[in-house]
Amino acid sequence: MEHIRKKQGFEGQKAITLPKKILFSHCETNPIVQHAYITDIGYYPKAKHHYCKRANGIDQHIIIYCVEGSGYSQIGETRYDINAGDFVIIPANTPHLYAASQDIAWTIYWLHFKGKTGDAVAGAMIEKLSGHKGVIGFNPKRESLFEELYNNLERGYGSENIMYANMCLWHLMASFQFDNKFDDSSSESDTEPAGVAIDFMQQQIGNILTLAQIAQHVNLSVSHFTAIFHAKTGFAPIEYFNHLKIQKACKYIQFTENRMKEIAYDIGINDSYYFSRLFKKLMGMSPLHYRKRFRK
Repeated sequence: MEHIRKKQGFEGQKAITLPKKILFSHCETNPIVQHAYITDIGYYPKAKHHYCKRANGIDQHIIIYCVEGSGYSQIGETRYDINAGDFVIIPANTPHLYAASQDIAWTIYWLHFKGKTGDAVAGAMIEKLSGHKGVIGFNPKRESLFEELYNNLERGYGSENIMYANMCLWHLMASFQFDNKFDDSSSESDTEPAGVAIDFMQQQIGNILTLAQIAQHVNLSVSHFTAIFHAKTGFAPIEYFNHLKIQKACKYIQFTENRMKEIAYDIGINDSYYFSRLFKKLMGMSPLHYRKRFRK
């Protein structure tokens, strides 16, 4: 016997679909939010028999975040089992279906979004996941973000509500893309080599470190460490260390009366001329000019 299937009609469900007129006047033509904006958002608690199939996809990206129970999704030719703490990203114009488990119906938050930057975000998520499913665990902060977006849109389609909700959308999407940054209970720097190296650099701001010393601290060869660090941060390790040194120098320049030579020494640079050149290269102005900005 075929299972009962339904797209909606779950006790306690919430859903908002923004009218096309509002999308055009407040999103598509608004330079602040037009590149990534919500079109639909909702919450389905204990959604027994939930099922949705779109043979040709839709022109919006979809995020489904499961907080309880289980289900599955098929995106293109690939099937993903979904449990509490998992999410899926379904790209626009992609055939898909998703459904709650027949045994333990899922509770899900979901949203649809569009825009050129939205396209890039969806693509970046899929690239990072090497697929469409992410395992991030349950975080009440993320649930609260969904609720905040929903509650503001529920209060109507005034320009402030629309802009606020869509600017919050960035934070929500970042919580999926960078869960290690969003989750207060864990820190990537505890075990991840680039994070451990950055913590070590911070502790050694006042010293001179070689690439070999940093690599040794994380128990990797210089070549392997350099490749991992660059892939994670986009910078070579010593270049990143210099950024941290100049960041610290900016604080000393702004909040102390120390001479530039003293500040250079405090961040492990013994040559004040080199310090000045490095500072100007990274900050676009000399250390003295930077200090004058805060003495007016």
